[in-house]
Amino acid sequence: MVMKVYSPEFKADAVALYLSDPSHTFEGIGKDLGISRETLRNWVRAERARHGGGSTTSTSTSTEKSTVDSPPTAQELQAENEALRRELATARKEMQKLATERDILRKATKFFAQEMTW
Repeated sequence: MVMKVYSPEFKADAVALYLSDPSHTFEGIGKDLGISRETLRNWVRAERARHGGGSTTSTSTSTEKSTVDSPPTAQELQAENEALRRELATARKEMQKLATERDILRKATKFFAQEMTW
């Protein structure tokens, strides 16, 4: 079995990404970064042990749309506006997560390229 060696920076970045949002999962972040869920879980567990613990909680939101033949009321428009704002915030958060993952993977690529030249 081949053991992969990850730089401390890659590990720290992966852990920081996981901890940056309570909705992240070991499975999702691990898959996105190309590492096993268990590896990421061990890194997070070690980081929490170093810094005295801490936990993440999971929250979920849902948006509901109603189709009505009559023009929407001001209250309905306001509710729709709020739902769209939440959706936009979620999309922006996902874009930030993807940008962070991209940066982590770019750094890892440089690290592994240096390792291969030794």
